[in-house]
Amino acid sequence: EVDGKVIIAAVDCTGHGVPGALVSVVGANGLHRCVKEFNLSQPNKILDKLTDLVVETFESGEDSVKDGMDGAVCLIDVKKRTLEYAGANNPLWIIKKSTRELIEIKANKQPIGDFEYKVPFDNHVFELDEGDQIYIFSDGYVDQFGGPKEKKYMHKPFKKLLLTIQDLSMQEQKEH
Repeated sequence: EVDGKVIIAAVDCTGHGVPGALVSVVGANGLHRCVKEFNLSQPNKILDKLTDLVVETFESGEDSVKDGMDGAVCLIDVKKRTLEYAGANNPLWIIKKSTRELIEIKANKQPIGDFEYKVPFDNHVFELDEGDQIYIFSDGYVDQFGGPKEKKYMHKPFKKLLLTIQDLSMQEQKEH
């Protein structure tokens, strides 16, 4: 919480094993530094600075680490009911209570970390109505294998699931 606003993030390392764990530690520390040390709260500025910190950290080492992170960062002003969002490959989904529809806000198609065609992250601002639900998530949900054919779950079924459980409390949605 910063100045009466809430910052939330869902960030997932693109790598596995020891390099992935290392990137995760650097990312968690970098997020903390972005907010506490650099006093950033605007989501795109957080992702831009986090990218710089990740690149800077791994440039100084002898071994090159090419893993990065995908993520979504939101700043919620509860009093004004506004939401700011920026994403690195991970979208934001809003289910509007009034229309019962899911709105997808696409992320920048680039990771947090070293990327050849890096551009500043976009910042999106929205007004929320009471009862609107927001979802940020890693690709772990949509990329999980399962079902009778052992196939990936994918985005479309995940959206359909969220729309069918939107009337449940967040705790009940988690359990479902």
